[in-house]
Amino acid sequence: MRYFLRLIQIIYSIYAILVFLLLMLILFPFVLLTSFFGETMRGNLIYIIATFWSDAGMFLWGMPHKTISDKNYNPNHPVIFVFNHISYVDIPVLMKTLRNYRIRILGKIEMSRVPIFGFTYRAAVVMVDRSNADARAKSVNKLKATLKKNISVVIAPEGTFNMTHKPLKEFYDGAFRIAIETQTPIKPVIFLDTYDRLHYNSIFSFTAGRSRSVFLEEVQVKDYGMEDVELLKQQVYRIMETALIKYNASWIKA
Repeated sequence: MRYFLRLIQIIYSIYAILVFLLLMLILFPFVLLTSFFGETMRGNLIYIIATFWSDAGMFLWGMPHKTISDKNYNPNHPVIFVFNHISYVDIPVLMKTLRNYRIRILGKIEMSRVPIFGFTYRAAVVMVDRSNADARAKSVNKLKATLKKNISVVIAPEGTFNMTHKPLKEFYDGAFRIAIETQTPIKPVIFLDTYDRLHYNSIFSFTAGRSRSVFLEEVQVKDYGMEDVELLKQQVYRIMETALIKYNASWIKA
């Protein structure tokens, strides 16, 4: 029985991957059309297209989504969104969760090399090359310029997948330095089910099922100076960690 269920999961995973590729090909001509617009408008349009992609993809994957609480919604109030990163499905869930905001995501430069997808990625994402100090500095300046346009930025402070059984990996300083330097509030968001929908170890681990994201308390930074980066980082870490434990995130083990 176990082997039969595994076979079903592999078949479903192939179906899910084909849905992803088909939607990407269908929407690619619309992405190309955005090339006729300026940088800011182009990015905004691509995120609208990406939201449609996430809506269609998650519907066809059988992943009904629920976003829990966003009492302080204000699209003209830029924030730095931080989220827990544990699955490739984080991205479509992120698009559904932040659909009411104008955003730009900080992403790894390696993803820009993927055929077709990379074209969209380069136009919509603030890319970072962590191996190059000059490139990192340029990415930080691009994020600051984005915030000045009243566009929120999205950063995974863990940097990469959390492959531990703790609620979170250790955070990098970047998001918190930018928050203090630009006096931009931090708004944490947690994803509760992406680990169960697609495990980071294998693209053949897709499962249908619920998807939930939770907006947490917005953290103001007006009382923080640059000497308080670690303090701010730990405060946000504790808020997210406490919430993940409260909601019994499935990857957390004693």
